[in-house]
Amino acid sequence: MSTIAWTEDHSLHTARWHSENGAPAPHTVTTADDRLSADHAYRRIRAGEALLWQGDYNNGRQLLQALGRRADRKPAKKPATGDLGALYEHERIRRRTRAGILGSLLIRLGKGYELDLRRAPDVAAACEAAYGPADAERVVTFTELLGVVSAYRWQQQGVEVPALGARVYPGYGVFSPTRSEYVDLVADAPLDPEIRTAFDLGTGTGVLAALLATRGVPEIVATDINPRALRCAKDNAERLGFGRTIAVTGPALYPPGRADLVVCNPPWLPGVPTSDLERGVYDQDQSMLTEFARDLRSHLTPQGEGWLVLSDLAEILGLRPADHIPRLLDDSGLYVLGKLTTRPRHPRATDRDDPLAAARTAETTTLWRLRAR
Repeated sequence: MSTIAWTEDHSLHTARWHSENGAPAPHTVTTADDRLSADHAYRRIRAGEALLWQGDYNNGRQLLQALGRRADRKPAKKPATGDLGALYEHERIRRRTRAGILGSLLIRLGKGYELDLRRAPDVAAACEAAYGPADAERVVTFTELLGVVSAYRWQQQGVEVPALGARVYPGYGVFSPTRSEYVDLVADAPLDPEIRTAFDLGTGTGVLAALLATRGVPEIVATDINPRALRCAKDNAERLGFGRTIAVTGPALYPPGRADLVVCNPPWLPGVPTSDLERGVYDQDQSMLTEFARDLRSHLTPQGEGWLVLSDLAEILGLRPADHIPRLLDDSGLYVLGKLTTRPRHPRATDRDDPLAAARTAETTTLWRLRAR
């Protein structure tokens, strides 16, 4: 990890720089407190400074909100409404720019993850859950710390999954199953009672592996390339009483051997993830989708099935050709046994203020039932 430096009381200070999204350490760091106005803070950030917050904790949160409002004041000119691909790229650039501005407000964590700020909460447990045992003073962005605290609340409270009839507990950096349509498809798909073994590829929280266990599959292997997801999935399997039914392994997509059923819900958009959490959304070079299809035949038993669960948002946005998946499956020696489809029910699907509302309204999620030729 790199370090950052700043001057405080005419003395040079340094600390470890930590960024979950891989952002480089800022070059120019100055201190800031409650005397700094939002307008002045915004100008300093736009001029290239990063601000190490030393004021009241709650005032720092309010400053973040004020910076966000200023970042939204003069958005770049939007492309034509009908060009959904261009709108998507515009929105990604806008969000990246906004995140860069908000990510210039920093906060220092002590050697035990303590916050030396007025009205600061105790964040030690949340930080240890996200980062591991404390070992040194570090500086993070204020937005990252808020994300760590929010994720810890989810990890403590859990997320209710109606199709499972239980809660799962997402860890920091693991995609939460708040979009329930893909879970419902797996719950509704016809399942041969003779199926004895299953692989859940890219398991995340382990929710699909747990669902297969509740449907009676006696032996399941869940995989992921994210070490945090592996820990999270194992924890959820044990919480739900499936510790002996579900074996969690990685980091790899496919485990050794063959299974009667192979389930995969890959990230639904081509793109480069910038954090562990974004690995649940963006599939760089569509590598996970391609590997799933290419290697499925060699991991299925003779009459085994593969279930690919995927949204068509990428096709709607023009990020993937409409015939890409059928061609990929055909080239991989697979044929489609059947399909189940559903419409999204998450809040953004009905948010008319979303620049991509037209695309989200048209989106469908499909479970492709596949068999080797």
